[in-house]
Amino acid sequence: MDRLNTTKADNAQQTNKYITSHHGNIISLIANKKGKTIVSYQPHLAHHNIHVASVTKSVVSILVGIALKKGQIKSIEDKVLDYFPDYRLKRGEKILPSVKIKDILSMTAPYKFKYEPYTKVYSSHDWTKSCLDLLGGKQNLGVFKYTTVGLHLLSGLMRNACGHPLINFANQHLFQPLGIAAKTKIAITDKASYFNLVKAKQVNGWACDPVGDVSTGWGLAINANDLLKLGLLYLNKGRWHNEQIVDESWIQLSTSTHSTSSYADYGYLWWVIDKSKGCYAALGDSGNALYINQSDELVVSVTSSFKPRADNRLSLIKNLTELNLS
Repeated sequence: MDRLNTTKADNAQQTNKYITSHHGNIISLIANKKGKTIVSYQPHLAHHNIHVASVTKSVVSILVGIALKKGQIKSIEDKVLDYFPDYRLKRGEKILPSVKIKDILSMTAPYKFKYEPYTKVYSSHDWTKSCLDLLGGKQNLGVFKYTTVGLHLLSGLMRNACGHPLINFANQHLFQPLGIAAKTKIAITDKASYFNLVKAKQVNGWACDPVGDVSTGWGLAINANDLLKLGLLYLNKGRWHNEQIVDESWIQLSTSTHSTSSYADYGYLWWVIDKSKGCYAALGDSGNALYINQSDELVVSVTSSFKPRADNRLSLIKNLTELNLS
């Protein structure tokens, strides 16, 4: 990859030119180092809410941490079925009763599918129920299996644990304290509504299933400014304006390695990039990203328009970081 060569005098111009030529589908990129904005690409678009795909997963990790802090989830060692007392096991099912919340968060839970069954789950009335039906099987616990579809059961689990839909919990306990506008539900009823969300130039809300549970694997629309706030919350060890939103212990635990893939280490719905520097990231299709480097006190938020197989944002972030901008 070409090295970005700039000086402080021409940094903004050269950086914008570089991003435009190498990462053309980026809507907005903001880099904040030690409380100071060092890169602001297309700041006039930083308030545009964009579907950030699997970045949603890491936001859900934050919400799980808040639920733990409030005692609404007792422990991630709890069995998943503890939160679905009315669920009836299928005959011969032996693995599902052993699956714990931490297995879902670390992508090491077994599922009864080889390839993501998008159509089967997303055409059903209750996506959580469909995901529970697909959990377990004959595979072993502890083997990394990245899934977006299977993660939806966390939405139902959080609803049952907290007593109201996850979107309400998120608005009250995460978005509102950070000054992020409340999210509304975006009903996904067919393929057309899905692509309307994914390809929209600007949309505010969170995709939900027919029973009103928001998707926990994808579906959140948020802007670069607000995404940066979530990163700064974690950089500041869970505190925001003297309020402890999420415990520091959860931040440390959820961004530590709990499983390993061929791509990178994985925490609890966070990608672990560099353990020595405390680097971790939320990554989504089309190049959406939230990157936190605790050692350098750096947070980078990236929102991007729909583009299959977008260029690697971590390479771009590494390039920007190596400039030692301050």
